[in-house]
Amino acid sequence: MFPCLSLNEVPMNSPIIQLLVLAGIAVFLILRLRGVLGTREGFEKPAITRPDKDRRRKPEFDVIEGGPDLDITDHVPDGSDAAKALSAMKRVDPSFNVGEFLGGARGAYEMILMAFETGDLDTVVPFMSKDVYEAFATVVDDRQRQGLTVEAKFIGISDMTLTDATFDEVTKEGEVSVRFKSELTSVVRDNAGDIIEGSTTEIKRQKDTWTFARKMDAGDPNWRLVATDG
Repeated sequence: MFPCLSLNEVPMNSPIIQLLVLAGIAVFLILRLRGVLGTREGFEKPAITRPDKDRRRKPEFDVIEGGPDLDITDHVPDGSDAAKALSAMKRVDPSFNVGEFLGGARGAYEMILMAFETGDLDTVVPFMSKDVYEAFATVVDDRQRQGLTVEAKFIGISDMTLTDATFDEVTKEGEVSVRFKSELTSVVRDNAGDIIEGSTTEIKRQKDTWTFARKMDAGDPNWRLVATDG
């Protein structure tokens, strides 16, 4: 017969005791995991959750279907002829954005105005219609014949307002008129370099209404200056 040992007689470092302890821990962990994760049967696709920043959250306001387009009504009255024209432009070219257009018009105004003042129209030919280019070029050529040069410094645009918009359903051409209020310094010098007009320190304030046009169904995204009115 084999000798019987009571549990108290088994040394504490016995392999049997260690196995019993490890088995108890394993059973405990299995039960805890089943309670937390649940059970799965067969193959299941892993659940994929979006990060919080990518999840669609319910807006804090109710969206009214068919409401006014704020990109338009922020600049012209809702229901006005200009608003209807801008809406028509968007239907033909969904990428058209009034706010972005005005940002581009601001940059074009400064670029074209300074090119005219300094007589360097070649750099802005793509942004003007033929009629506008010829009118500007006539003035520049006349100054050169008289031996006059212009020195100008653009200070900035103090105000810019969208004043009108039209759309031709047949040609798909849209036109947008913008009134600019700008500030600059400008002097005209003769052949001897003497100032005959303007001042290097006095700020000149001027108002211009420029009309830009573009075929909304064309691949060319550039707008062109087609008319000016001081």
